[in-house]
Amino acid sequence: MSVDAKIEFPVIEFRSSDLERGTNGWHQLCKKVREACETFGCFEVVYDTISTEVREEMFRLMKELVEALELEMSPTLILLKTLLNLCGLKVTHAFGEDSLKMNYTMSMRMMKYMAPPPGEYETGLFAHTDKPVSTIICEDQIPGLEIEVNDGQWMKLTNLSPSSFVFMVGDPLKAWSNGRLKSTNHKVMMSGDKDRFSIAAFIMPNEGTVIKTPKELIDEEHPQLFKDFDFMKFFFFAFSDPARRIDSGQLLYEFAALSPPVSNAHMDK
Repeated sequence: MSVDAKIEFPVIEFRSSDLERGTNGWHQLCKKVREACETFGCFEVVYDTISTEVREEMFRLMKELVEALELEMSPTLILLKTLLNLCGLKVTHAFGEDSLKMNYTMSMRMMKYMAPPPGEYETGLFAHTDKPVSTIICEDQIPGLEIEVNDGQWMKLTNLSPSSFVFMVGDPLKAWSNGRLKSTNHKVMMSGDKDRFSIAAFIMPNEGTVIKTPKELIDEEHPQLFKDFDFMKFFFFAFSDPARRIDSGQLLYEFAALSPPVSNAHMDK
């Protein structure tokens, strides 16, 4: 089912003047990020630091690497990884909670989606929520990414800015926020006669990281929804069984849901 045209996908500009912590611009940026992640679980990041020329060169090199099956990263891709790392840090810090700070690595993946046969329209990637903490997607202007904004309603992300990325909340960030932030259910639908290339940068907490909801986010009205859990154990749980479908965020509840939920008042007794 297509989404109501009145629903607008959030677009947030990251300007250098707003990235300094404590400024009015920073607080406004935090508010926009939080609201977008609570409502959609994702948003478009407009980040002019990476020029259109750099993006075009990046994807040209990436396509050559994919076709040649080369493993070495070019200097341009290394530059992109550094900038995505910075962007990812700014996004996660924007929630304003010190307890969100963690040691992590940035894992990058290059993806190629083949154009469907003439006259056909098919799924390039099945619907799922991401299992890393968060994801930043950079695409080469060939549309295909869709997000679920309501039950059964899908929004096609078209006309993304040439200087933008898509930030997505993953299941661990949803658990950390006690369900306040939405983990985005998304998929790739291919049409037309052109292949689609994209780069995804995943925030992966280091081994031993425990996803734990801060006490400030638990009260009588918002009881704790998820138990504290080791990120790597959850990650391996999600991908260890090929028969297990990774869709709609249900694996997070299967692995870590508390039943019944626990409030701070109950925990203090």
